[in-house]
Amino acid sequence: MSTTLNENLLLAIPLAPLAGCLIAGLFGKAVGRKGSHRVTILGVMISFVLSAIVFFDVMNGASFNGTIYEWMNVGSLKMEVGFLVDSLTAMMMVIVTFVSLMVHIYTIGYMADDDGYERFFSYISLFTFSMLMLVMSNNFLQLFFGWEAVGLVSYLLIGFYYTRESAIYANMKAFIVNRVGDFGFLLGIGLLLAFGGSLNYGDIFAQGTKLAGMTLPGTDWGLLTVACICLFIGAMGKSAQFPLHVWLPDSMEGPTPISALIHAATMVTAGIFMVTRMSPLFELSDSALSFVTVIGAITALFMGFLGVVQNDIKRVVAYSTLSQLGYMTVALGVSAYPVAVFHLATHAFFKALLFLGAGSVIIGMHHDQDMRNMGGLRKYMPITWITSLVGSLALIGTPFFSGFYSKDSIIDAVKLSHLPGSGFAYFAVVASVFVTALYSFRMYFMVFHGEERFRGPKHPESPMGIEAAHGHGHDDHGHGHGHDDHAHEPHETPWVVWVPLVLLAIPSVVIGAIAVGPMLFGDFFSHGVVFDKVIFIGENHPALHEMAEEFHGWAAMGLHSVSGLPVWLALAGVVVAWFLYLKRTDLPPVIRQRFSGIYTLLDNKYYFDKINEVVFAKGAVAIGRGLWKEGDEAVIDGIVNGSARFVGWFAGVIRFLQSGYIYHYAFAMIIGMLGLLTLFVTLGGK
Repeated sequence: MSTTLNENLLLAIPLAPLAGCLIAGLFGKAVGRKGSHRVTILGVMISFVLSAIVFFDVMNGASFNGTIYEWMNVGSLKMEVGFLVDSLTAMMMVIVTFVSLMVHIYTIGYMADDDGYERFFSYISLFTFSMLMLVMSNNFLQLFFGWEAVGLVSYLLIGFYYTRESAIYANMKAFIVNRVGDFGFLLGIGLLLAFGGSLNYGDIFAQGTKLAGMTLPGTDWGLLTVACICLFIGAMGKSAQFPLHVWLPDSMEGPTPISALIHAATMVTAGIFMVTRMSPLFELSDSALSFVTVIGAITALFMGFLGVVQNDIKRVVAYSTLSQLGYMTVALGVSAYPVAVFHLATHAFFKALLFLGAGSVIIGMHHDQDMRNMGGLRKYMPITWITSLVGSLALIGTPFFSGFYSKDSIIDAVKLSHLPGSGFAYFAVVASVFVTALYSFRMYFMVFHGEERFRGPKHPESPMGIEAAHGHGHDDHGHGHGHDDHAHEPHETPWVVWVPLVLLAIPSVVIGAIAVGPMLFGDFFSHGVVFDKVIFIGENHPALHEMAEEFHGWAAMGLHSVSGLPVWLALAGVVVAWFLYLKRTDLPPVIRQRFSGIYTLLDNKYYFDKINEVVFAKGAVAIGRGLWKEGDEAVIDGIVNGSARFVGWFAGVIRFLQSGYIYHYAFAMIIGMLGLLTLFVTLGGK
């Protein structure tokens, strides 16, 4: 077979979802609801099938790195659309298109009664196109285009219910916080362009050693260290790392299918993918790697704590996403790039499963999202129950489930690292195992087991309970066709909702065992590698080399785990959750009251929103008002208006002289001549 992939085949992969987006978006009313979902699902299905074909071709040695369209040349700088397809890209293409396909199918059932049906399908297809352009790029210009495009579409999706103030606030928050990260990202790209002279990955990678020996002008900071940290700041925004994590929980204002698409395999993993792609640069800066490690460790542990006190089912899963992204980031920091990508892959399946499972519960509960109003749903929603259990077991790292292989490998890689900050990171990822199990099974037990709390009055602190107390209804979709929760029993969702759950549950169980050997200790990432300088196993921090010596297959790894600490911590978390939320349900309120200070801190999300509001938002408003009052009104308007007033005064004076009477002008001429004669006589006399 050819060693070069077909250019037209690659071009069809992102263009198929774009075509579906345009048809549903521009002609949605003409083709109707069925036409809109059919054309968008067809586009994503074509993209998935072609991505799978490309994946198998890459596994057989094919690759691609070339220009598709040349936009412009500025001197020696080329701005172009180009694709780079190797094993990393091919894997991301398959994951993105598969999860997107599941979300598209699921959306038929979830958004069945929504007025914005056609618009929603158009948006999610555009989101898929944007993510594909990002992962397939071979240059920073196209990477930045895809980066900004997923941010823009996420803004549209989070604020999908644009008549709700909370949705408007959430999408603005996501947009602004991501702009902060993107500013750093753009600075990093600018530094590499300024000193590397190119936007092409290959050209920059080839100059990595030269760039590593340079310093930022005017400082003694390493140029590459600064550039890599700036690039990672972009990843902190997009992948919601501390302290730029604040937008992600609020993004739950969007419909549940979007929560799955944004938080599973697309937008939030863009940062992880980018750092992995830039691994040849990050490997040349230990300082940048330590920074990445510490930020990831803080995110993994402290965001997990917040999941323990959440009562909204979607927000629990959202904080779980933050914590798992922290795990991936820690793996990047210790140069275990294959492990980070492996966890990205396994996480995509079980996190999409958990989000879509949460959406199924919300449908069954007639759009009530508060877990305090649930309980005992196991017998009413058996398919949702079993698939959610599979997702939860994978998330906490249960042996032989997919999440176990990737999470356990991250913990081992961090343990073997000697970078500054790796000690704290090891403590954080190990402690997070217990925390993850606690909040995951707290959610599972509160939703599917125990007392059936949906029959009586709503919990007084829940949104529906508050609205009921004020005589208002509640509808998640926000378009006015509310449900009478007391008149409806919970029910299993339609097949278009539960089929994607089943299809996602399968890889959530088996993909880890299948992929752990080839991806971590095999030659998976050597397939289709275009640049010799691309390294996915850090040469300076060879944790994976040491791990490979102890690896004896997926079965042995699962069996051996019972002698390790993480499995027992996970079990302890499950037992504590069972005891507190099934056995002794009277204890959580007592603990909450006893440790009210800590609970308040967690319930207020470490007060980051308050700090941002007071320091940054109000500070920015104060600065803006000062510039407006003192700068614009006092200085600029003062100069402009003062000039206008002077011209007006001068014109008023001149107006008296321009009377229009000839005898006035003759008199002025005589006076002028007398004045000149007097001046000449005076000067002549001297």
